Amino acid sequence: MLAALTGAGLSAAAGLNAYIPFLIVARVARFTEVINLPHQYVWIESWWAIGIAGALLLSEVVLDKIAVVDHINDAVGTFVRPATGGLIFAATTAAEDFEQGSNFMADNPWVGVLLGIVTAGIVHTGKAVTRPAVNVGTGGLGTPVVSAAEDGAAITLSLVAVFLPVLVVFLLLLLLWGGCGRCGAGPQDDDGGPTSSWPTPATDPRPAAASRSGSAGWRGPRPARAR
Repeated sequence: MLAALTGAGLSAAAGLNAYIPFLIVARVARFTEVINLPHQYVWIESWWAIGIAGALLLSEVVLDKIAVVDHINDAVGTFVRPATGGLIFAATTAAEDFEQGSNFMADNPWVGVLLGIVTAGIVHTGKAVTRPAVNVGTGGLGTPVVSAAEDGAAITLSLVAVFLPVLVVFLLLLLLWGGCGRCGAGPQDDDGGPTSSWPTPATDPRPAAASRSGSAGWRGPRPARAR
């Protein structure tokens, strides 16, 4: 159960940023005993894998904070993020099973890969769909703010998935709530409130005196009497 929560949390984080959970798993596996990767996944903690992922993370952090460019980055991420989510889910669940004396996930990696792809794909889709609304609604000024928040969420979710997996469900629900909040935010007026769908009444072109003359209307000045 905890292995599934760890894999779900890491793959969800990969849906936001593919390289943050990869690097966290790689460094934790290399420098601690918290994660012991099976032999087929040991390459994840190699220096060359960490170096390549670090360079890709740097480019991701920069490109994702530039309006319009972030759409191109999301298009590339359509393939990279679910693939990374599948890899990390399979690797971490196999590591957990390996520590418990089971080889099921190691012998059937497709189970973890499929679950990771689905989880990361759902999160990535939500990110890619809501980002254009943020860019248009803020004129691009909100893009780096939202991107930084997503990076922070990916770091937090990854660390919690590794060290406190029991909290993953809570964080996933929080992530879902935040995504639904962004999807449901409609256009706003100049005062920051929601725009109204009711038509604006037309301005009455009659003089102000006409509106004060009562139901009989304004009849103009009386003609002078003939002498």
